[in-house]
Amino acid sequence: MKGADSERTDAGFKVRTPVDEARAILRNAVAPSDDASESGPVGSPKTGIESVDLERADGRVLANPVASARNVPHYRRAAMDGYAVRAEDTFGASDRSPAVLRTARDDGLDPGTAVRVHTGSALPDGADAVVMIERVTELEATGELEVADAVAEGENVAPVGEDVEADQHLYDAGHRLRPSDLGLLRSAGYARVSVAKQPTVGVIPTGEELVDGDPGPGEVIETNGLTVSQLVERWGGTATYRDVVTDDPEALRVAIQRDLTKDVVVTTGGSSVGERDLLPEVIDVLGEVLVHGVGLKPGHPVCLGVVEETPVLALPGYPVACIVNAVQFLRPALRWLEGATPEAHPTTSARLERKIPSEPGTRTFARVQLEDRDGDDEPQFAAIPTRASGSGVLSSVALADGWVVVDDDREGIPAGETVDVENWEPTA
Repeated sequence: MKGADSERTDAGFKVRTPVDEARAILRNAVAPSDDASESGPVGSPKTGIESVDLERADGRVLANPVASARNVPHYRRAAMDGYAVRAEDTFGASDRSPAVLRTARDDGLDPGTAVRVHTGSALPDGADAVVMIERVTELEATGELEVADAVAEGENVAPVGEDVEADQHLYDAGHRLRPSDLGLLRSAGYARVSVAKQPTVGVIPTGEELVDGDPGPGEVIETNGLTVSQLVERWGGTATYRDVVTDDPEALRVAIQRDLTKDVVVTTGGSSVGERDLLPEVIDVLGEVLVHGVGLKPGHPVCLGVVEETPVLALPGYPVACIVNAVQFLRPALRWLEGATPEAHPTTSARLERKIPSEPGTRTFARVQLEDRDGDDEPQFAAIPTRASGSGVLSSVALADGWVVVDDDREGIPAGETVDVENWEPTA
């Protein structure tokens, strides 16, 4: 591409790389492996590893496999409120012919005795079962107990390691921790865990028309950089949101080189084939353009490259196109950097109310609103395509509930078909 400025602006996008192929190329650049597919083997974190307290580990990605450091529970415990007994002392007991036992202290049981226990209490030595409290009558006059239930050995008792056994495998490397995982890890003997460092991302909005304050004629308020920065934070990364850089090759070069210490550099705007779309040439001079032009709509003028081993994603300037490409390429890149596999988007099943057109060979992301349908019909929701479909209409994203993906090999989706609506901003 070096020196091909006029050819680029004259030719436009004659060839558009399919989305899946573009993602595989990006993955191989971000986290090389023998299998470049999204579902391929998970490698070690490219961001590095750090140890963090469990209180700060929610949403972080494990860097190593984890096995339990101890049995959970680490003692035999009562699974019910009642009396700990020797099971053989209750054999034959019934409502008509209860077994009579004596109460004992909780430091051990002799034959014919029982100890009061609560759910979770440690079983005293000699006990091997628990009789539920409602099956025991306390005789205050004699201090004895009438047990109306015959229990078997181990009944109403949680044995050592019932929940988790020592050295039991709990999680693979690449697992993203949830609050319930943190509880299990603490009970299994962990106070800290080794996790992938959070990916760092330099976000550089570009375009001489962009302003932060009140716009004049021909000026546009900068929103893409803000949106992408917040998406990065939602996706578990750390974003550095830079000031706007004008459409000047030297200024763009300096801005990209400044952020090569980050794990990813993202630019917004200037990625197409117009006279002011300079980023593909700047990236190619500094490093290598891997993909320029992808078969998706909206947002085909995306440019994916590498500079000094740092992935550089040049996202289109139209707001909707920018968001689509951030979800399709930046989000998985952050996962690969952490040594994790991108999670599937949460979806809602819905009946499509109007046809969605699409071109074969292009993956279309159609924004829709979800409407709860009255009655018992399935699916519960109706998906209504938004009237505003242009890639520059930011409100069509902000006021929609998600998008329907029309695959590359389909020529649209007819009204009435049940579709999966990918919800906005899926969680990690």
